[in-house]
Amino acid sequence: MVRRASGNAANAHVPGIGEALTPLAGISVPQWRALSTRAAEPNGYYLPEWELAVNASARGRLNAAALGAWHDPSILIGLVPVISMWRAYRIPLPALVSADPYGTLCTPLLDREMAEEAVTSILRRGRRAGAHALIFRATSIDGAAMKAFTDVLHRGGMQPLVLQSHVRACLDATADADTVLREALGAKKLKELRRQRNRLAEHGAVHFDVARTPAEIAAAVETFLVLEASGWKGQRGTALGQDEGDAAFVRRATSALAETGQCEIVTLRAGETPVAAAIVLRHQDRAFYFKLGVDERFAKFSPGVQLTVELTQHLCADPAIAMVDSTASPDHPMINPIWRGRLAIGDVLIPLRRNDPVVALIRAALGLRSAIRDPARRLIHFVRKNREKS
Repeated sequence: MVRRASGNAANAHVPGIGEALTPLAGISVPQWRALSTRAAEPNGYYLPEWELAVNASARGRLNAAALGAWHDPSILIGLVPVISMWRAYRIPLPALVSADPYGTLCTPLLDREMAEEAVTSILRRGRRAGAHALIFRATSIDGAAMKAFTDVLHRGGMQPLVLQSHVRACLDATADADTVLREALGAKKLKELRRQRNRLAEHGAVHFDVARTPAEIAAAVETFLVLEASGWKGQRGTALGQDEGDAAFVRRATSALAETGQCEIVTLRAGETPVAAAIVLRHQDRAFYFKLGVDERFAKFSPGVQLTVELTQHLCADPAIAMVDSTASPDHPMINPIWRGRLAIGDVLIPLRRNDPVVALIRAALGLRSAIRDPARRLIHFVRKNREKS
């Protein structure tokens, strides 16, 4: 239903006129990296070092295709990793869906100087692949990338359709950290956090470490994997370290991004004991708070909150970072009270032809799927929450 490209290996990264898609692993890494430096809107999860590691070994996320745009054979100006609608949703309709990069952001990479040219080419290649629509999951709705798609579609008598949207926490890192924390948490909560930190210090001096170099990252990621698996994620079997492919992906990705200065792993310790750790990606002037692991034995000291407070101060003090995307769920109980900024995220349907009845069918199928799955998900969440309380 969606045609894959064929072609000789020497030119695998540039599909020809009659082709549309190529395996993601066939994209030229230098071209991809150059595009990321020129991207109209940052997305740490679509950096080549990250997404290629996901594509190589992360469970359920292997072997994506690339929907790309080239100004000429040597200049990549747009890229969206994609999979079929069947693979994404088990719906047998002709649409391409943004590939899940193991982070909740699928905003396409578009060259800021040639964004509309890139969009036009991506839409054209999508049609050549046999698709009737593109579906961008977890995409920044108000950003430069979606504006470029909207403008190009409007000129063709079409418009994007937001299938669902929500807002999630983000941090204005240009602000003063103490002011941010005081306004968000208030004097009473900050006093309680200081009391908890003092109690935590009874187990050893509390310090906040930042791993940046490849050697530091290699050690810190092992600490993170152990901490994450020690908590509720480990009990559910969803911790990264519990799957060989997931563990391989995160080790490879963090190590590769450390080489380019685009990854940090932050750790909070009491003496020599790590009590919380988190992975943070960096792309242009934006940071992305990927995942957090905590030692549940220290839960009464709020180690995740303590680490996030330290991270807030660390990123607000960094002049290279303007905003931090929590990449968290919209109702996240830990991050929402601390980071009061909000970023609009949604799933967006991009039609590829005017007045196409197949697009209406795709939209209806997705609506039916949500109507069936959402109540089931709420029930599962309710059951899990009550089990954890008991």
